[in-house]
Amino acid sequence: MISINNLTFEIGSRALYDEANWHIKPGDKVGLIGANGAGKSTLLRLIVGQYAPTSGTISMAKDLKIGYLNQDLLSYHSDKSILYVAMEAFERQNQLHAEIEDLLAKLETDYSDDILNKLSDRQLEFEALDGYNVEFKAHEILAGLGFSEEEQKRPLATFSGGWRMRVMLAKILLQTPDILLLDEPTNHMDLPSIKWLENYLQAFDGAIVIVSHDRYFLDRIIKKTVESRKGKLTLYAGNYSFYLEEKELRNELQANQFKNQQAKIKQEERLIERFRAKASKAKMAQSRIKALDRMERIEDVDDDNPTVNFSFKFSKPSGRHVVTLDHISKSYPNLEILKNTSAIIEKGDKIALIGANGKGKSTLLRIVAGADNQFEGKSEHGHNVSQTFFAQHQLEALHLENSILAELQAFAPKHTETELRSILGCFLFTGDDAFKKIKVLSGGEKSRVALAKALTADANFLALDEPTNHLDMQSVNILIQALQQFEGTFIVVSHDRYFLDHVANKIWYIEDKEIKEYPGTYQEYEEWASKRLVKTEVKPEKKVKEEPKVKKEKQAPSEDRTRLLSKKNKELSTLEKKIEEQEISVKDLEQKLADEAVYSDATKLQETTRAYNSAKAELTHYQEQWEQLAEEIMELEND
Repeated sequence: MISINNLTFEIGSRALYDEANWHIKPGDKVGLIGANGAGKSTLLRLIVGQYAPTSGTISMAKDLKIGYLNQDLLSYHSDKSILYVAMEAFERQNQLHAEIEDLLAKLETDYSDDILNKLSDRQLEFEALDGYNVEFKAHEILAGLGFSEEEQKRPLATFSGGWRMRVMLAKILLQTPDILLLDEPTNHMDLPSIKWLENYLQAFDGAIVIVSHDRYFLDRIIKKTVESRKGKLTLYAGNYSFYLEEKELRNELQANQFKNQQAKIKQEERLIERFRAKASKAKMAQSRIKALDRMERIEDVDDDNPTVNFSFKFSKPSGRHVVTLDHISKSYPNLEILKNTSAIIEKGDKIALIGANGKGKSTLLRIVAGADNQFEGKSEHGHNVSQTFFAQHQLEALHLENSILAELQAFAPKHTETELRSILGCFLFTGDDAFKKIKVLSGGEKSRVALAKALTADANFLALDEPTNHLDMQSVNILIQALQQFEGTFIVVSHDRYFLDHVANKIWYIEDKEIKEYPGTYQEYEEWASKRLVKTEVKPEKKVKEEPKVKKEKQAPSEDRTRLLSKKNKELSTLEKKIEEQEISVKDLEQKLADEAVYSDATKLQETTRAYNSAKAELTHYQEQWEQLAEEIMELEND
């Protein structure tokens, strides 16, 4: 389909690609990955012909239809409705439709055979191209990407950048290309739209190449992974998770080969040094020197996954209740977001606030952070709460003439330069990068600076709005590590499911204009929500039979139900204590198994292993009981 042979592409004196090779086959679903600056977006531009290779070739069939989504499409401007813009994809159908309308108008005064024949020909072609269904297809795809019927009638120019990008994606999908080249397609998408796009791409018959930092999105779509690194393209025959495992194995093999080769080189150098001065051995020494020069050197493995080695601390811990929301109501003209809802953020909570765009996530986050005071009810911060609020608009608050280091020094004067340089190193600003001016940084680099600032603040409570936007996988991984080490409390809005699953211990979502809470990780919430959806889909049949009970269900909870809820919550607390105690027992037994006195004694090892397996099984049993009980409590609370 597309063949890339010995591709070299130079920018100034730097070779972004150096004799790289890759063959994209029909039906391939590939994730193109690599660090920022590795040339992923550049490679897509080379494929579509926007850039020309320095040397090498990119060959493909002349009639190959390519759909290319990139950030440049944001510059497309139109005062037409987004439905009209999306339907521009059907170029030939639109042309035929216009000709048919024109011929029908002529037919009112001219009944000649010529007009009738032309009309018949155009109608047959229009029908063969499924022209009567193109508007329905456009409606369907726009709806899947989150546009309501009313919004589809609005002009493209009235939408923000992220929403305009969705319209351009809809237009590309409607063109049904042979291959899709998608550069960060999930940027600015909410979770429902991402899931819809996943399902669409899974069923897409053509080839797909995706550049994305969303590893869950990649895992669900791609079958192959191509890594752009050091000017080469390396193929891995699996999804992103497979790539991580396979790369670790390859790195381990390479590290061993490097180690063995270095030992061999040192041995040869010692022999050469020893025999060089002896006339009788000089010829042999020269032969060995030439052999060393000819040796193909194996490179040592680079660490592509920097770790956070700085402890993010604060001077004062907060009280138990960090934020209390009491009977909050919030409305915009013609839109009610929250209605008489209450919630509490407690010390140690790591909350992921999720949901579709337009449901009020960012509004609720601003209320929690104290950045929005135009609402009914009370939002109060607890004892000793010190807060930092990160939002995308704060990138604009960075001082453009400051260096990165000076920006952090002005914000966190209590930290030493060494500490701040260490933090910047965690966020991929190493060496002289710290002295770069803010004004020369990319959007992703500015995001990293703003995040570094947020985490250097003496704050025990963080409110983070889409912190992973513009970050590559390395940077997302660094942020995950930082938040996992953070000992305070935080609430975060994000559409990156991998990120959420690794940082959150509670899920908040807005439903029926109320704040609802799920006590678990994002993955656990997803499983619970999918089961709940199945139950909801079954309910309509029951409602027909049980219609008289509807009124009773709307009444206040009965005493029996309240008593049952209280009982189950007590059971949940008891189980949590048991789980905590059992986890300590399991850890103790793990330490015993690592004790030489135990593993060197067969009898002790057998007894300790048996005790460990028993304790582990009991812990699993308690955890399963907790999950079942938590589901029952959530169902009782939502009934």
